[in-house]
Amino acid sequence: MKNKGFTLFIAIIVTGTLLLVAVGVVNLTVKQAFISASGSESQHAFYAADTGIECVLYWDVQNPAGISAFATSTSSTIFCNRDSNNPGNQWVVGGSYTSVINQINFLPDSYCAIVTVTKGVSGSTRIESKGYNTCDPLSPRRVERAVRATY
Repeated sequence: MKNKGFTLFIAIIVTGTLLLVAVGVVNLTVKQAFISASGSESQHAFYAADTGIECVLYWDVQNPAGISAFATSTSSTIFCNRDSNNPGNQWVVGGSYTSVINQINFLPDSYCAIVTVTKGVSGSTRIESKGYNTCDPLSPRRVERAVRATY
């Protein structure tokens, strides 16, 4: 009768071990879901930056007026992603060596981009586009990705 209660002890040990394994698997799953969501938000921010730089390249190289909208001698009115959802997204640029396009909104999504164009004295151009997954600067989940082009 010395082994009385031994089966209960083994059952508690096995149950405790299974519980620890289950908690570990759930913890790993939650972390992986967070990483996956973070990767998706990072991708949205990158695409916002890429869209911002593409818009500026269009106005710098393919401007319908025939000259760069960012020429240091004249100023031009440009717009990016402007339609019935985005009646804004219009800026006066050029006339100086640095132009900043503040917050191109990509409505109805919450993504945006801020683009800086710098014209060098020697004719070189540097474009920096910062894309964000949300335009709210106070959001704890805000992700910034940047793209730079120099030519």
